[in-house]
Amino acid sequence: MESVPKASLLSSIVELADIFGPAPVTSTHVSADPWDIPASGDVTFDLFAKPPQPTEQLEHESSQAPSSIKPNSPVDLDLFGDLIPSTKQNGVKNTDVFDLAGLGDSLTDTDKERKDCKTPESFLGPTASSLVNLDSLVVAPATLKTHNPFLSGVYSIHKAHQVLGLLQNDGKRVRKDEPHKKCGTQETRTVFLRGGPAMATGGKSSQSSIHRYTNRLINEKSPYLLQHAHNPVDWYPWGQEAFDKSKKENKLIFLSVGYSTCHWCHVMEQESFKSKEIGKILNDNFVCIKVDREERPDVDKVYMTFVQATSSGGGWPMSVWLTPDLKPFVGGTYFPPEDGIYQVGFRTVLLRIADQWKQNKNALLENSQRIMSALLARAEIGIKGEDSPPPFPEVMARCFQQLSESYDEEYGGFSEFPKFPTPVNLNFLFTYWTLHRASPNGARALQMVLHTLKMMAYGGIHDHIAQGFHRYSTDQRWHVPHFEKMLYDQGQLAVAYARAFQISGDEFFADVAADILLYVSRDLSDRAGGFYSAEDADSYPTAKSKEKREGAFCVWTAEEIRRLLPEPLEGVSERKTLADVFMHHYGIKEGGNVSPAKDPHQELRGQNVLIVQYSLELTAARFGLGLEQLKTMLVKSRERLCEARGHRPRPHLDTKMLASWNGLMISGFAQSGAILGKEEYVCRAGLAADFLRGHLFDASSGRLLRSCYRGKGSSVEQSAVPIQGFLEDYVFVIQALFDLYEASLNQSWLEWAVQLQRKQDELFWDSKGFAYFSSEAGDSSLLLRLKDDQDGVEPSANSVAVANLLRAACYSGNMEWVEKAGQILAAFSERLLKIPVALPEMARATVAFHRTLKQVVICGAPEGEDTKDLLRCVHSVFAPNKVLMLADGDSTGFLYHHLPFLSSLERKDGKATAYLCENFACSLPVTSSQELRRLLLL
Repeated sequence: MESVPKASLLSSIVELADIFGPAPVTSTHVSADPWDIPASGDVTFDLFAKPPQPTEQLEHESSQAPSSIKPNSPVDLDLFGDLIPSTKQNGVKNTDVFDLAGLGDSLTDTDKERKDCKTPESFLGPTASSLVNLDSLVVAPATLKTHNPFLSGVYSIHKAHQVLGLLQNDGKRVRKDEPHKKCGTQETRTVFLRGGPAMATGGKSSQSSIHRYTNRLINEKSPYLLQHAHNPVDWYPWGQEAFDKSKKENKLIFLSVGYSTCHWCHVMEQESFKSKEIGKILNDNFVCIKVDREERPDVDKVYMTFVQATSSGGGWPMSVWLTPDLKPFVGGTYFPPEDGIYQVGFRTVLLRIADQWKQNKNALLENSQRIMSALLARAEIGIKGEDSPPPFPEVMARCFQQLSESYDEEYGGFSEFPKFPTPVNLNFLFTYWTLHRASPNGARALQMVLHTLKMMAYGGIHDHIAQGFHRYSTDQRWHVPHFEKMLYDQGQLAVAYARAFQISGDEFFADVAADILLYVSRDLSDRAGGFYSAEDADSYPTAKSKEKREGAFCVWTAEEIRRLLPEPLEGVSERKTLADVFMHHYGIKEGGNVSPAKDPHQELRGQNVLIVQYSLELTAARFGLGLEQLKTMLVKSRERLCEARGHRPRPHLDTKMLASWNGLMISGFAQSGAILGKEEYVCRAGLAADFLRGHLFDASSGRLLRSCYRGKGSSVEQSAVPIQGFLEDYVFVIQALFDLYEASLNQSWLEWAVQLQRKQDELFWDSKGFAYFSSEAGDSSLLLRLKDDQDGVEPSANSVAVANLLRAACYSGNMEWVEKAGQILAAFSERLLKIPVALPEMARATVAFHRTLKQVVICGAPEGEDTKDLLRCVHSVFAPNKVLMLADGDSTGFLYHHLPFLSSLERKDGKATAYLCENFACSLPVTSSQELRRLLLL
């Protein structure tokens, strides 16, 4: 492709500013928002002009934001909740957003301005800086003073053992040495884990309404699209009908992208898309298309790339205006309905765009073409010249340094606020620890990840009543969350907590993993075996409420707690009740424990979000209770609150089932089952894999499908035109099948994984630039074919693909897959060397590539106790760069067919025997778990 000058994109975007007139007189400030035009017509409008500094009142947490300001409107945040650093130079926006060297140089810039974070749905996309909390990447002090009640005095960051065992969990112990239980028949496997009432529904509630409008979205299956089926907006789904209408009527396209549990998507719908007046403006002037980003991540990524490249920010709802040939020319995120101090209103934006299309159509078309040409040139990722896979010591050391410098010593995590769980960071630190077990850096890596996991589990981001984790925390302490619960978080966090138990032996982590899996089994499981996508943050406070509120299902007043837990304590000198104990332990206050700064719309006024405020030992001492007595009280109290919560109106449940997220959850159940010795978890993973094969796989073509949906009468339905799977569907499902094989030793999962890997290569591999594209070729409606270049709340597909290819090669003997893994690493070499913190999952894959995976082969009868003993040993050791296989003597099976060397391995003295092999050459045989453990730790 012809090279595009760096200034081309900038000039194209800046020229767009000239098409807009002065802002309404109500808006008197200069803003980075392209629609916020200065009031004076004599002022030259700078599209990227810097907004005024927030007032001192807005900067202080203790103050209330003026009612005319939307303090939670989208701003520039990265995927980890950090503000994206400014990219302006000399007052002009630097649009060379794909310049890796510039991003690398920003590591040393510690003087960037921090702003109060105000956007829930923002994320870091491929065109923004990928660094975690860039402005805090400085050398961390060796000690700190802390306000954390679990850390007393001065806390040494080099002593990993100090973070272990801070609290004993008050739930049931989960032990890996418990006897395995058989799955039983297919019928018995449909009985999921039980524990309390279901916590979510398909969105139905007692609040009924008569619909005045119905549009085309009523025929869709996506819960998000169905939420908008009764808007006065004449919505179209993404498709040829809408495209043809736009061209025939010469109308611009308004593209709105979101997802069903997106809080700000709900806000914009209530304010704008349900407005009859705004609906008329949209219908008269635009062809309106609504897209579920979870259904169509390909469409979302194309236009999010544009939005971030032209505004340095992004998030959902995403609002983009396209020409009839689908080329974007301007976009943003959330718009309030009317003009305000900090943002031009949606109605004004629509009228201006419609007018400019009539008056300056040719200029808009020309500029949109120039912008897309620049984006096409700068979005390319591939091997340049003699690029080779980067050396893993350098990549690992730099990634650890960047994470370490952004680490929050007091509360864990890698930013001040908001805080996302980001399991990719935790998994990297686990792997780094295995390479440096005896060093101070290794101890620090382990301390960082275990402390983060503990603080998350104690915090309000963890649902202490009905289990599972909310999406992220709005504050430093993991206290006040954004209350939606996402399947992808549950799957990844289950693995992280199980691994923490595997490494530390602390059953606290095992209990949290079991807690997550209980939540998913009860609330996010379809009867057919699949997993639903998400549970909403918003719900009706009561059955009589007219409006939903965020967190209403999860929060408590002190009065409610006292009413539910009135029993007096016996044998205690003070006159205290069970409520007093519970309120003390979980930080409940009479007037509520949510800071007004974290509740700008006062939805949580007087409410409490449960957070473990004190250790069990401190709470027991405060009330003169025995430790076991206190544990019993807290369990009883939580059960009572769970029962009470079950009578509240349920949050909306997104019953869409995605192949990719189901893959992540299968890995969660499979790995947790293997590590914790819970056969029922492995059975649940197998049931979900059967579901994928039955409902999200086309056996005739060998392709995965993207999504299916819960239908009427517990049926599973497909769209009229099924959506084909994307790269992320393949990589997460393949990863899940490998994990499931290692947990179950059922070779059919290996066979399917290898089959899908071949299909993935066929559909997505870039034979010229190498690495995988995110979507297939051949869709004329997609303007860009992208490759994700960063790990976020989910690891990027290419990062996971590296490990999958190496595992596939070990199981199949196909060494071409090792070569492909190296080519992916080479394609991302520059990024891995300069800012590996953007790709921590791929960074740790460099170790597996250069060191080669160890093949742990157990020769023995599957049901033999000596075989099971060796398998338990393998699962008890965290050794990330290994694959496990059982050589059971069946020469007709998949493994013996593809790996002839297995036939030469024998049992020693008739006992189950373990071999540690590299590149298909094996060590001397061992028969005891002690000897095997020693080999695994080498």
